[in-house]
Amino acid sequence: MTAAPDEPPGTHSADLARLAELHGVATSYRPAPDRTVQVPASAVTAALAALGVDATGPAAVRSALTAREHELRERLLPPTVVQWAGAQPSAALTALPAGTRLRVETEDGEEREGTADLPLGVHRLTATAPDGRTGEAYLVMAPDRLPAPSGRSHGLLVQLYSLLSRRSWGMGDLADLAELAGWAGRTAGAGFVQVNPLHAAVPGSPTDPSPYRPSSRRFPDPVHLRVEDVPEFAYAEDRERLSGLLERAARLRADVLDKGALIDRDAVWELKREALELVLAAPLGPGRQAAYDAFRAAHGQALDDHATWCALAEIHGSDWHRWPDGLRDPRSAATARARAELADRVSFHARLAWLTDGQLRTAQRAAREAGMSVGIVHDLAVGVHPAGADAWAQQDVFAAGMSVGAPPDAFNARGQDWGLPPWRPDRLAATGHAPYRDLLRALFRYAGALRIDHVMGLFRLWWVPQGNPPTEGTYVRYDADAMLAILALEAARAGAVVIGEDLGTVEPGVREALQRRGVLGTSVLWFERDWEGDGHPLPPERWRADCLATATTHDLPPTAARLTGDHVDLRDRLGLLTRSAAEERAEATADAAEWLALLGSLGLLDSPAAGPPGSDEEEEIRAVHRFLLRTPARLIGVWLPDGLGDRRPQNLPGTWDQYPNWRLPIADRDGRPVPLEDLVASPRLRGLLEVFRPAGGDAPPR
Repeated sequence: MTAAPDEPPGTHSADLARLAELHGVATSYRPAPDRTVQVPASAVTAALAALGVDATGPAAVRSALTAREHELRERLLPPTVVQWAGAQPSAALTALPAGTRLRVETEDGEEREGTADLPLGVHRLTATAPDGRTGEAYLVMAPDRLPAPSGRSHGLLVQLYSLLSRRSWGMGDLADLAELAGWAGRTAGAGFVQVNPLHAAVPGSPTDPSPYRPSSRRFPDPVHLRVEDVPEFAYAEDRERLSGLLERAARLRADVLDKGALIDRDAVWELKREALELVLAAPLGPGRQAAYDAFRAAHGQALDDHATWCALAEIHGSDWHRWPDGLRDPRSAATARARAELADRVSFHARLAWLTDGQLRTAQRAAREAGMSVGIVHDLAVGVHPAGADAWAQQDVFAAGMSVGAPPDAFNARGQDWGLPPWRPDRLAATGHAPYRDLLRALFRYAGALRIDHVMGLFRLWWVPQGNPPTEGTYVRYDADAMLAILALEAARAGAVVIGEDLGTVEPGVREALQRRGVLGTSVLWFERDWEGDGHPLPPERWRADCLATATTHDLPPTAARLTGDHVDLRDRLGLLTRSAAEERAEATADAAEWLALLGSLGLLDSPAAGPPGSDEEEEIRAVHRFLLRTPARLIGVWLPDGLGDRRPQNLPGTWDQYPNWRLPIADRDGRPVPLEDLVASPRLRGLLEVFRPAGGDAPPR
């Protein structure tokens, strides 16, 4: 693109940079303090276009820049004003002209003059200046900090689908989660159980198994239901057909637990869907009907949209972009007619959302009744599948033609494209961040705590124009103060803790802002080194306190694989290494040996092995967790497969069909699946959890 003949060289690029800045679009970023990377002008132009701003040439840029500067100069209030409890008045309010009149309509519909003594909530604020100008904004009155854990505690981390019992239907379910929580709370003194995202998946054949690419983040997936625990199961009429389905479910379960088959989510759902058709044909009793009606009223249009998408997907397929024209718009007359014609199916899917919500709340209740201080920690994925229900129902707040990802870094030179459409920050602000508020409120119904995947997305996200490589993207900024304030508000209302997944490259100031508001971070042992000093493992006293500390995660090798080097062998077999296997093994061995040397020097290894790392992996894994206990971390997580010596990662980044991501049951060191009933009796798991038992005490600390 060249400058206009009468335009001084560099004027257009300067105008584009200024326009981008005013819309929160970056023209450069700093992957390291001493390095600045310019992003392509095409990425900036595409991001602006997704925000409704034409920047296709010098004249368009100048026009858009003039309009934006005029808008910002003339407006009395930004779209959202945040007022933290106990803080000085917001700068947006103190900057108003003297004599400006403020009127507030609270969440409850109460009219007030001024902003003094307002309750916590998201209110509507109207400002009227002496010159007659008016402005409106959403006023977020937020608590100063999010709730903190009531004390120090440890807990289990598990991918729910992998936790099969002898009663589940071929994959772990919510009854299994409640059983694990009850056992862990009462016998192991655990304060929480953290699970993968349980959001509704996009149906298909095969269904995308990743829990991080859901159809909807607001509504849970009914595949996790324990069908027999639905009260109406007892009153279903076709008992013979139900018995046949139970027998088929038993065969699915046996295939996984006894015959080495992978978890087949689609097969499980097909059986459950058929069974639930029979179960939901039984009428609800008066009390249950009232509860269901209240649920539908509470979730309103969002639930109707979700259930309508599910019903339409049964007929037209799961990608709404390929539906008949009229049905691609959730507000069209064609969609309204289809919703009426499919009322029975819409009701079926709404009932499933209600039933799943109920079993999720039952699991949380079981956890708290078992003495857990936190309970179930749910995981919020960073985005949704572009073909799914949320992307269809909320088209007005998603950025068309854009995908979320990550720029190149030390671990991935090509960058990453996660295939998830981002929310538009301007549209979020215009709605008072309503989609975000509603999402949090729905999740906090049944969460003792919430883990936010890629929590840095509250501040900015890397937008990749569709069709471009992830290297040709740019950062787009969100109203982090508003996002944090709403998070604090909804977490406080629920009394829930929030954990931010802040691994990898983090923009300066982000961790400090999160810590200031009480969002816990995530610290993984193998990454905790003195990167600004000698690079050696960070001693326990230098770890941060406000975090969940773990030895590994679902995207990393289990601890046994890390200690033995099995993770290198796996990646070598799959052709994923970028260096020779010998180099990779040597580095992995040295890394493990350095950590074990530190554990030994601290007296955390009862009997330091004379051989190489992994010689006595069971004792070494216990020592790793003794080390985590030495840190000041408020929460300590135990990856449940580590308690059995499972060497297989649940997800191997960089693979698709080369590795069975998200389809493996929990297994022992030899790869034999271990059902929940045997898992809780495992001497090895019990030995690991003994690490958390105080000397002379009957139960581990909470």
